[in-house]
Amino acid sequence: MARDAPTIDAYGDGGFRLAGQRHDGSVLILADTARTWDVTAMADLKLSDFQAVLDAGVTDVEFVLLGTGARNALPPREVREGLRAAGMGLEFMDTAAAAKLYNLLTSEGRRLAAALIAI
Repeated sequence: MARDAPTIDAYGDGGFRLAGQRHDGSVLILADTARTWDVTAMADLKLSDFQAVLDAGVTDVEFVLLGTGARNALPPREVREGLRAAGMGLEFMDTAAAAKLYNLLTSEGRRLAAALIAI
């Protein structure tokens, strides 16, 4: 069953257009709500950047879809292990691919959080 998740209509120029509204910078989409995410580069990524996701728990989030920016990059071990310890999966890819996959997965009703670094 499809959820009421915002669709990603466009990305680039340092932000996203979600459900027709411009969001500058990186975004975290959780519980079908987009919010500003203060992450600008994979090199600075920490487990604490996912605190809202961890607080939501596995009831609301089965996995995190991480858009790593312009290029795919391996998230820091702290992030991978911390999410795994919380019982959440992690899928990561460049932000363009993550944005497209997000739209597909939410149309299928999947319970996920999308953490997307702006490109």
